Amino acid sequence: MRNDYPIVKDLVLIGGGHAHALVLRMWAMQPLAGVRVTVINPGPVAPYTGMLPGHIAGHYSRDEIMIDLVRLARFAGARVILDRVIGLDRNTRQVILQNRPSLSYDVASLDIGIGSDLPQVAGYDAHGIAAKPLGDYAERWASFVARDLPSPQVVVIGAGVGGVELALASAYRLGGRGKVTLVQRGASALPLIGRGARKALLQHLAQAGVALITGAEPVAIEADAVLLKDGRRLASDFTLAVAGGRAQDWLAQIGVDTHHGFVTVGPTLQSSDPAIFAAGDCAHLGFAPRPKAGVYAVREAPVLLANLRAALSGGRMRRYAPQRDYLKLISTGGRGAVADKWGLPLDGGWLWQWKDRIDRTFMQKFADYPPMPRDLPSEAALGLDEAMGPKPLCGGCGAKLGAADLAAALAAVPAPQRPEVLSGRGDDAAILATSNGVQVLTTDHLRAFTQDARLMARIAALHALGDVWAMGAKPQVALAQITLPPLSSAKGGEMLAEIMAAAAEVFTAAGADIVGGHSSIGAELTIGFSVTGLAARAIAKGGAQAGDVLLLTKPIGAGTVMAAEMAMQRLPQMLLGEAVAQTLAQMCLSNGPASALLAPFAHAMTDVTGFGLAGHLLEILDASNLAAEVHADRIPLLKGAQELAALGVASSLAPANRAATIGRVSGADSPLKALLYDPQTAGGLLAALPRAAADALLPQLHALGYQAAIIGALTTGTARITLT
Repeated sequence: MRNDYPIVKDLVLIGGGHAHALVLRMWAMQPLAGVRVTVINPGPVAPYTGMLPGHIAGHYSRDEIMIDLVRLARFAGARVILDRVIGLDRNTRQVILQNRPSLSYDVASLDIGIGSDLPQVAGYDAHGIAAKPLGDYAERWASFVARDLPSPQVVVIGAGVGGVELALASAYRLGGRGKVTLVQRGASALPLIGRGARKALLQHLAQAGVALITGAEPVAIEADAVLLKDGRRLASDFTLAVAGGRAQDWLAQIGVDTHHGFVTVGPTLQSSDPAIFAAGDCAHLGFAPRPKAGVYAVREAPVLLANLRAALSGGRMRRYAPQRDYLKLISTGGRGAVADKWGLPLDGGWLWQWKDRIDRTFMQKFADYPPMPRDLPSEAALGLDEAMGPKPLCGGCGAKLGAADLAAALAAVPAPQRPEVLSGRGDDAAILATSNGVQVLTTDHLRAFTQDARLMARIAALHALGDVWAMGAKPQVALAQITLPPLSSAKGGEMLAEIMAAAAEVFTAAGADIVGGHSSIGAELTIGFSVTGLAARAIAKGGAQAGDVLLLTKPIGAGTVMAAEMAMQRLPQMLLGEAVAQTLAQMCLSNGPASALLAPFAHAMTDVTGFGLAGHLLEILDASNLAAEVHADRIPLLKGAQELAALGVASSLAPANRAATIGRVSGADSPLKALLYDPQTAGGLLAALPRAAADALLPQLHALGYQAAIIGALTTGTARITLT
């Protein structure tokens, strides 16, 4: 399907719940032309509820129960924003975010789940853990288990189905050590299931040694105990709240009809505002009330998809008819389960196998996606397939021309003639003499690798400033060059405004002004800036000295991670979305504070960008007539980069970077060596400076949030890199 239609509508999916995950997957199969889809979620992955007890018990690893929203969004062609929604402005149709400016929507859908916290209980915020949202609970449980206490004490508050499942899972994981106590405020546990299933589960609790206390109300949670209203004190090293479900507070403040804080929807899953839909646990089915259960979210997904499309295109809505009852498969800690439907209980290991098969089948939907077809016509000129290459062109610095081709293209450009031009091409920035020192001038632009224009603008601005900071200069002014993708007039104005606002934040923080620029409409989003800076002296690449150490301020691997994201690569025992999130965070880390620390001591400095660590280090070596010894185990790496390199993942620019250094980098081939040729976008600074200065500066860089490291040293000899 063509993807160059102008964007005229915005569909915003708030939350990464089960219904939205399925909507995104189905949307990928048949997108609606003219619609930009955005998914907003606090984290890059979302847990699958059905497998959480199995994870707590130790049957599933963390990555097995998580839906990678970043991979899924790439498959669906959707924009991902990692933030928390705190409100909606229905008058202006804006989604209000916690950590960034608001975002416009034409149609919005809510699937944000529920919370099981106990804000009314004293000490809960400091010492309690909520089962929902699930992600934080899973991480804190893993940390608790890793402590390996000799006699761990666990208290689970809430003895409904979820509380019983998690109490049994906890007891199983602890292997008989310590004690698990289940506290129920009501007179009996498991009030909402059949009598037979309740009896079977109570037997499992007794067999697992779980103490059940009913008719008890917690009034305070301490670091090592839960206090009950009747005066009893329960020792607790880990206090978990599973006491019902609570809607997020902001839902009741957006002006739509709610029921106990949950958004009331009709059969079309629309709220009282037809532009706002809701599904999953955060929705109340006003036309047919049902308990909170993931099965409803899953079965709502096809109807939600159809009606979102109808709302955006003027089509006909479908009605959702929830089933009256559903099969409940309740795990019992070990590889067993109890089934409950229509009051008929079943118990045994075969039910676990059935549940496991159902859960794994669901998660398989988000494991392997159909391959994206290559956009190559059946009849084409000879050589077109080779020119396109085996994979899509990378964005960011991965879209640069290779070093050899660039050098050949610039060979015919005459050398600077004006006397005030002290240095032209070949260094990070041109250097012009001024009455008080020097002015540096540079330009850079990036082909977008994310559909989040605000994020892309921030990265592009920091990337463009990198050359100024690499020369030890203070940024002065910037000119913007923006190419917008096809958009309606209104959407184009919105995107340009958010790009310029994000860029202004970066340049203002750097002490520079945006003084103008140029915009145009093109095939895809491209953001660039020309920047000037002032310095008493410019730090060039040619001043390094033998005996200097090499200090790198940021980890490498960005090109590989983002290439994997484009290809929706699946990683064993790792979630790609989390690696992408860390990579983007590193790109957003300014080099300004690092430059201010390093510049007074650096003999030579550059920023590591498109030509990779090897290419940019060789530029220093060539200019300084030195050799370098680099210690492989000291090079900081981005999460997932080495594992992806081992799988053969690489940026489309990496082969050209490797070719430009043939015969100049020693050391056996390895995934880490491959990352030396990986292009970096908004990469770190690489400085040559005296050992004493580097040792003193390293703790200061760490305190500022840099993953900085001394990776090697400079020696006399032919300009080459020895990797040890």
